[in-house]
Amino acid sequence: MKRPLSLLTSPSNRSWCWAAYVLVLLTAPLLFRQNASLSLLSQMGTMILLGLSCNMLLGQGGMLSFGHAVYSGLGAFVAIHALNRVSDGSLLLPVTLIPLVGGVAGMGFGMLFGYVTTRRAGTTFAMITLGMVELVSACALMFPGFFGGEGGIAGNRVAGAPVLGISYGPQIEVYYLIAFWLLLGTAAMYAFTHTPLGRMLNAVRDNPERAAFVGYDPQKVRYLTLILSAFFAGIAGGLSAINFEIVSAENVGALRSGTILLFTFIGGTGFFFGPVIGAVIGVLFSVLLSTYTKAWQFYLGAFFILIVMFAPGGMAQLLVSGVAILRGGWRQVWRQLLAISVCAALLLAGCVAVVELWYRQDQDAAIATAGASVWLAAGAAIVIGLSGMLWLRPRFMRASARALQAGKQREQT
Repeated sequence: MKRPLSLLTSPSNRSWCWAAYVLVLLTAPLLFRQNASLSLLSQMGTMILLGLSCNMLLGQGGMLSFGHAVYSGLGAFVAIHALNRVSDGSLLLPVTLIPLVGGVAGMGFGMLFGYVTTRRAGTTFAMITLGMVELVSACALMFPGFFGGEGGIAGNRVAGAPVLGISYGPQIEVYYLIAFWLLLGTAAMYAFTHTPLGRMLNAVRDNPERAAFVGYDPQKVRYLTLILSAFFAGIAGGLSAINFEIVSAENVGALRSGTILLFTFIGGTGFFFGPVIGAVIGVLFSVLLSTYTKAWQFYLGAFFILIVMFAPGGMAQLLVSGVAILRGGWRQVWRQLLAISVCAALLLAGCVAVVELWYRQDQDAAIATAGASVWLAAGAAIVIGLSGMLWLRPRFMRASARALQAGKQREQT
């Protein structure tokens, strides 16, 4: 019997998911042709690769790392140096393979740092990685010859002779380079989950004592996984270096590592495709939303808190559950879903209005002199939306349970 929540990960639908993934990567720049949109898509692709590599440690191995940006950042520094060597003619290497240089560098640093960090698990591992990222951040200012000091290292991606007419000057060429490496990296990381090492990593995550009892060294399993994860993080760092043409100390900082973790958690660590969703949402928050409001970090933090409190499985869990419920019997839930969506929209509109009014009242005289009716309208929207959601929630849960039961009976027959 199939489980309803396995709808999007069942073997029968797996090929369709991959086909849709490839189709989105190929057609996205055809729908969003502006340079700003292509830059946004490129940042999404880089962050998706970073999130997937982070989830190799967190979701599959249970290793909470606060220093994942170290591998991507150091890989980016090595990649930008290699790019500059290509520009001055001292290195004969096509720009297409520069991300691979970053990946090899990330793997090398993973071998170095991972030997220390993976000797312990759990909270100890997390604290060691936190100390590691602070150590590397300090080194970024102590060794300006490699890190470039506070200004970082700049480069030029239009380096060397064009290959097949591709110079990587136009942003769309950079996007397709990122999409190419993203597709390869995603396929390789998905294949890893089905290897003996990937299966044993799950066993080490769930019960390291039992894994050791059957003859596997948990530390070695964690170490090999971290090396592979650092390789893909280094590729993402190399792609970022090509996209932005500059690498600075921020690329190896704790803030960067926290951002990667935040986006991975939002997407959902329990699903392979969870970081894909989290990266898209996170980049939209940090890049697109930041152009409209200076309070975007407040909204991102609030959104993260709501996910942790009410959907600990992340957006992927909500997506899979929603599809399973609609598949089981959408006629039983559409009224409750529509009503709760309206209430959620009212609550969101009221909260956004209050935040923007409060945030801008010292900056905009017109907002500062807004009448009490504006605040009352925002407050009424919050009260009505929240009351409606609390009243509708048990009814929606009962309807969802009936829909899931109907879907389960349909699969049995």
